[in-house]
Amino acid sequence: MPHSLTYGTESAANKAIGGVPTIHYFDFQSRGRGQAVRLMLIDAGAAYKDIRYTFEEWPEHKRTGPIVEMNPTGNIPIIEMPNGKILTQSYAILRHWGRQMGGYDGKTEDEKYWVDAICDIVIDWRTLFIAAFFSDNQKVDYPKHQQGDRARFLKAIETHLKGSDISRRGPFVAGKEITYADLVLFQLLHDENLIQDSRKGLQEFPRLVQLVDAVQSRPNIRKFFDSDAYLG
Repeated sequence: MPHSLTYGTESAANKAIGGVPTIHYFDFQSRGRGQAVRLMLIDAGAAYKDIRYTFEEWPEHKRTGPIVEMNPTGNIPIIEMPNGKILTQSYAILRHWGRQMGGYDGKTEDEKYWVDAICDIVIDWRTLFIAAFFSDNQKVDYPKHQQGDRARFLKAIETHLKGSDISRRGPFVAGKEITYADLVLFQLLHDENLIQDSRKGLQEFPRLVQLVDAVQSRPNIRKFFDSDAYLG
């Protein structure tokens, strides 16, 4: 059976997005695209309810029951809002909530473009990461990914952030203000185990270290990582 928990206390951020959302996602530690969705809520000080499915039980829930009705593709995360509204597609959810809360999206059109562009690069990287990490031949494919695609994307994003007039204004993708792209990038770096062990995996990428430090030092995110709610 899926298990559930509630994190946080209902706040003004919940009012902005329409209440306390229920997040359907894998019971996969504090990892994955669903965790990037949680991370925005955590940063904003919003409460949420989690319903977590093990990888073993998920196929049955995907075939039958309310999941099929909520999202015909059977993909998660799926968000249930108190008014019955269903949200799907993690990156669309992040952009939607960012607009509702009046942030996380860049202020100017140039910033919004840049935030979206960096997010799209991270999406490309995550697709390759997932294919290698969950490969039937993981012992071969994931190390190959680490030395190949991962190294290529790390270098590319480091170069983008160092070279952008927008990103040079501060520690985040859009400079001084955090956006959903920072959360998406941070989460993938976490999932690739690059931010653990004193950022050991990012020693050659100081601009990415700057971004990771800025995200993880935000009060609500720091509190989450220091709590029992953080599952690794």
